[in-house]
Amino acid sequence: MSQQYSEETIRTLDWKEHIRKRPGMYIGKLGDGAYPDDGIYVLLKEVMDNSIDEYMMGHGKKIEVNVQDGVVTVRDYGRGIPLGKVVDVASKMNTGAKYDSKVFKKSVGLNGVGIKAVNALSTKFSVTAFREGECKKVDFSQGNVVIEHDVESSAEPNGTSVSFVPDADIFKKYNYRDEYIEPLLKNYTYLNAGLSIYYNGTLYKSKNGLLDLLNDNMTSPGLYPLIHLTTDDFEVALTHGNQYGEEYYTFVNGQHTTQGGTHQVAFREALVKTVREFYNKNFEVSDIRSGIVAAISIKIEEPVFESQTKTKLGSKDMGPEGPTVRNYVVDFIKKELDNFLHRNTETADALMRKILDSEKERKAISGIKKLARERAKKVSLHNKKLRDCRVHYSSKHEDAPHSSIFITEGDSASGSITKARNVNTQAVFSLKGKPLNSYGLSRKVVYENEEFNLLQAALNIEDGLETLRYNHVIIATDADVDGMHIRLLLITFFLQFFPELIKNGHLYILQTPLFRVRNKKKTIYCYTEEERQKAMKKLGTNPEITRFKGLGEISPDEFKHFIAKDIRLEPVRMKKGDPVQELLTFYMGKNTPDRQEFIIENLVIEEDPV
Repeated sequence: MSQQYSEETIRTLDWKEHIRKRPGMYIGKLGDGAYPDDGIYVLLKEVMDNSIDEYMMGHGKKIEVNVQDGVVTVRDYGRGIPLGKVVDVASKMNTGAKYDSKVFKKSVGLNGVGIKAVNALSTKFSVTAFREGECKKVDFSQGNVVIEHDVESSAEPNGTSVSFVPDADIFKKYNYRDEYIEPLLKNYTYLNAGLSIYYNGTLYKSKNGLLDLLNDNMTSPGLYPLIHLTTDDFEVALTHGNQYGEEYYTFVNGQHTTQGGTHQVAFREALVKTVREFYNKNFEVSDIRSGIVAAISIKIEEPVFESQTKTKLGSKDMGPEGPTVRNYVVDFIKKELDNFLHRNTETADALMRKILDSEKERKAISGIKKLARERAKKVSLHNKKLRDCRVHYSSKHEDAPHSSIFITEGDSASGSITKARNVNTQAVFSLKGKPLNSYGLSRKVVYENEEFNLLQAALNIEDGLETLRYNHVIIATDADVDGMHIRLLLITFFLQFFPELIKNGHLYILQTPLFRVRNKKKTIYCYTEEERQKAMKKLGTNPEITRFKGLGEISPDEFKHFIAKDIRLEPVRMKKGDPVQELLTFYMGKNTPDRQEFIIENLVIEEDPV
């Protein structure tokens, strides 16, 4: 019998309970630190944002960040929280200086919720304010005051120190990773030229802002020198490369808007308008934007984000009296980019050549592209290769960050994953065999090859990542020679035609166990020979050992462990300095004597364990 709906069933949660009960509303997904958008990094970012706001208002040129054994400490040298308000700022909703636009004109932290969320989601949270020779410290646990220390004299310079330990009951088996913290902190320095951030003693600092960001992130040189346009409230750096697609790094008041928003849409529109008018030619939109790499930073009063995690800008207005964001960006680009191209004829000529090359290739594949789209549209109604999920990354659903797609080989593997998956957030795309080696081929192959065309349609990335349907694109193949080969072929495909998918951290390899070691009481799944040896010692005499040769051998019941509870994903990363073209040429190009010699020298024959 259902419970009576009465006054007694209505419950009001206090702020701490609400954050702890619905953490996703405040920090997005939880996670354990395996992904750059996991909650533990959002906690760090929320604390950092307050320190960055101080710097942006002209207070403090240095921030120290330390992460040791799960304890995070951020010390800035700004004005310091007023001593009488330390408790309120850290633990009372709707309390903060961000409501007074005279104090914080263009801040990231809009309403002071972030620091309260960090407090509520930490087992230990300590904030110390240093101000005019005095300091006050307050210790919290899960949002509750543990000790409110008296005001003391202090020789420390002004500023605020925040230290916290994420709650292990909420963030299961979490672990901070340098490879995700370092880019986060570097982005802060790119957007705040002159700011020094020390991370565990290592200094990060930028002199040239967004120019440094692009130079540090581009894996190959642009087709022309970087264009850098800047004013007090807007900065953009851009060039074109030989890759396909569009690549953007966008920011609002220092916040990395990974899902773009109003400012990115406006920039893309402004670029097309300006280029068409400068060359007096009605170029296709895709020809102008294909291969673009751009970084955009805008500062606005009272920005409106589409969620507390602030990954997408929804603002339409610059301020109560100001123009719309769109008009502001369009007017700026139209004026400044047009002036730049008039002054720099070599850059203008190089840009023109790139557009004409894109136009030539587009026309060459226009016929097959139309047929491929029609074919994809027909099968999308009943795409046997795709078992879709309900929630997509491009939606506004609270589970959107969890949206994933497993790319599998063969029906047996896809069958096991399909039966074990979470139908809300996990989709499956089945390959019929080994995909084509796309190395050195033009984009024509994406439309000519039915499997590639259907994969592109499933991901919905033909026109860029803004419509990407899955946050995590996971290659799930067997850990044998054929499985490894399929991984390489798929990575080659994405590197060739959708490198931004990799650069933005969306591509992963599913790690599946090689062995199952068990006795009558316990089962341990092992991913390496070393783990197998440890499991055998742990379980004692004569445990049963099963060697998994393919994903199809793993039952759906077992698979639930590997794609739900204890999923292990290896991110496919791409950074400046990686010899991408050299590696692709060597491994995926023609079978040269050098490669044959390499194979012979590195040949290993695996034997099943006894």
